Amino acid sequence: MLLEFIAAIALGLGTAGVAMALNLALRRRLPAWTVPAAAGLAMIGFMVHMEYAWAERTTGQLPDGVVVASTGQTVSWYRPWTWIKPLELRILAVDTRRSRRHPDAPGQVMTTVILLERWMPTREIPVVFDCLGARRADLHAGVELAADGRLEGATWRQIGAEDPALRVACGA
Repeated sequence: MLLEFIAAIALGLGTAGVAMALNLALRRRLPAWTVPAAAGLAMIGFMVHMEYAWAERTTGQLPDGVVVASTGQTVSWYRPWTWIKPLELRILAVDTRRSRRHPDAPGQVMTTVILLERWMPTREIPVVFDCLGARRADLHAGVELAADGRLEGATWRQIGAEDPALRVACGA
């Protein structure tokens, strides 16, 4: 965040310098508002570009085996350009490298769900998906795996067979 802010300031100053040089080359024929307007437009354009490129940059840096299950799009009144093309500011991924199945419960997959959101720290949640029952249970303190593959102390939540994370985890 800080580096993007510094880059936006540097771009604004550079654009203002180019506008001032252009004004001098034209013997000061440009209106007085040209320099600050050019700097402001360059900074806003840069920040808009960085917002739209975040999802692609982030998914491009994910290691092999981490599969993007879904993305969350946002439309905001204070970002009028999002009414034309919504921003992708949330990503839900499944780390299939960590997927495990118990031999006595082959319809269940233990894996990690990764939640990525712009300007927020990455969260990793260990979960068990029940592929046959279309449900999931978060693994937290107090949840134990019994010898027969059952989860003891888990709270199962119905999520539906079309849930993207369930489809990725069970398809792996």
